[in-house]
Amino acid sequence: MSSVFTRREVLQGGIAAGVGIAMSGAIAEAADLPAITKAIPSTGEKLPVVGLGTNQYSVTEPEEIAARREVLENFPKLGAKVIDTARGYGESEVVIGRLLKELGNRDQIFLATKTSIRGEPPAGDGELELAFQRLQTDRIDLLQIHNFNAIDALFPKLQEWKQAKKVRYIGITTSTDDQYPQVIEALNKLKLDFLQVDYSIDNRGSEAKILPLAKEKGVAVLTNVPLGGRRGSVLTRVQGKPLPAWAADYDATSWAQLFLKYNISHPAVTAVIPGTTKIAHLKDNQLAGRGRLPDAKGRKKIEELWASVSA
Repeated sequence: MSSVFTRREVLQGGIAAGVGIAMSGAIAEAADLPAITKAIPSTGEKLPVVGLGTNQYSVTEPEEIAARREVLENFPKLGAKVIDTARGYGESEVVIGRLLKELGNRDQIFLATKTSIRGEPPAGDGELELAFQRLQTDRIDLLQIHNFNAIDALFPKLQEWKQAKKVRYIGITTSTDDQYPQVIEALNKLKLDFLQVDYSIDNRGSEAKILPLAKEKGVAVLTNVPLGGRRGSVLTRVQGKPLPAWAADYDATSWAQLFLKYNISHPAVTAVIPGTTKIAHLKDNQLAGRGRLPDAKGRKKIEELWASVSA
């Protein structure tokens, strides 16, 4: 997949202003690098490694709709593909469905959503039909059981919908440490294509057992809140602090890129889905999916850096 960034786009797109980093030739050089992709283990289909989380897409104000429209319009143009949403994110599915239809770029998106996060699921195919209706589509690329709600009733349905080719991939999600035992059980017992789990430089609880097990079982991994999110943004902890010169070894030109590259470089991680509502942040995040990634030694270096700057 070739990069669609140009030096002019980067300089005019306000990346530096949006994320508080200095303009430099390094930014433009990183923009011209090819996008990194990783394969979904169950099929070999490759996905760009930086996607989009949409927990903040349940909006109604015209200016907020316009900002999200700009993100969704430019998202595939920047070489990105994975958009993750959920029934539990208010009207985010509805907003995304309407905007993708208006923009006419649904076929360029790997669209992932989740089943209801609480309560009993609708009877029969109601859960899937509701997702189709809200997203204004007839195909879900990835349908995930949200934080294990009604998994016993829903997982057989997900398998049925996948068999009928209404859903391409199926998976489960979690965002809390107390569900990790359930995640391990599911990875050992269920035929999953995807696992979505919380993981960041400041939240590595899934690293010891869950990520290695997912890799062993051939399950793709999406990491949510890779920059901290509702747990507290890791970027606020480094605000005003200079990015180390050695970040250039990994073609990182901002703190966000360095921390996303840390996630992406984990051997089990298929893609990260940082929440993004502004075009400047979208462009900056996408640069994390280009260039060199840290190896094991580099990851350790980033961990040590985080320990020093976040103290």
